[in-house]
Amino acid sequence: MFEAVSSQIKDAKKIVFVTGAGISQESGIPTFRGKDGYWRKYDPMQLATIDSFYQNPKLVWEWYESRRKNILAAHPNNGHVAISDLAKYRDVVVLTQNIDGLHQRAGSKQVFELHGSIIRIKCTVCDYKDDITDSFAELPPKCKCGGILRPDVVWFGEALPQDVWYDAINHAKSCDIMIIAGTSLAVSPANTLPIFAKQNGATLIEINPERTTMSEDMDLSLRETSANALPHLISLLE
Repeated sequence: MFEAVSSQIKDAKKIVFVTGAGISQESGIPTFRGKDGYWRKYDPMQLATIDSFYQNPKLVWEWYESRRKNILAAHPNNGHVAISDLAKYRDVVVLTQNIDGLHQRAGSKQVFELHGSIIRIKCTVCDYKDDITDSFAELPPKCKCGGILRPDVVWFGEALPQDVWYDAINHAKSCDIMIIAGTSLAVSPANTLPIFAKQNGATLIEINPERTTMSEDMDLSLRETSANALPHLISLLE
């Protein structure tokens, strides 16, 4: 199966990756829906909605600060690095549902963060926005304008950043191959990206140790983790 996937990649001009929490799990970042996921300990509706944030911003920020520390201490794994390495040979675009920035830290240049970034902070009142890696002296942190700062992530019920989403759709429509790595494709609208690619005639390749809701729609599937499968695929291209 590795050889079949590799032969597809060899003939491709543009490859789009759609990645999710599974690719970062091997960097020590728990998935939300896995057995060790964040959602097992907390009710997401108490932590990841704008209403909950305004009701108890300190609680939400305490949780996000613990997540930020975990993410900032993590390192890109072999899966992240392999995607970056592939860009040396092909036009590679990453459409990620992850908010951890590990693709960029691994060296990938064309990364579109569908759900925002936990490293980026924005004001709930003014237009202030910046990448902040330091811990905050007090929670919730305040903007110079006096408004409360929040992580620049997409919470439940919020729309995706429209400019990023339109770019993602265009890349999905123009790729030869779409590789879906480490995501169950359970979250909308990100789970529609393979449909856009398929309508354009792209080959869909899934890399996931478990079957997903869209496995039957895939042209090829590797039942492996991204950190194991992707470096092996890249080695076959060299």
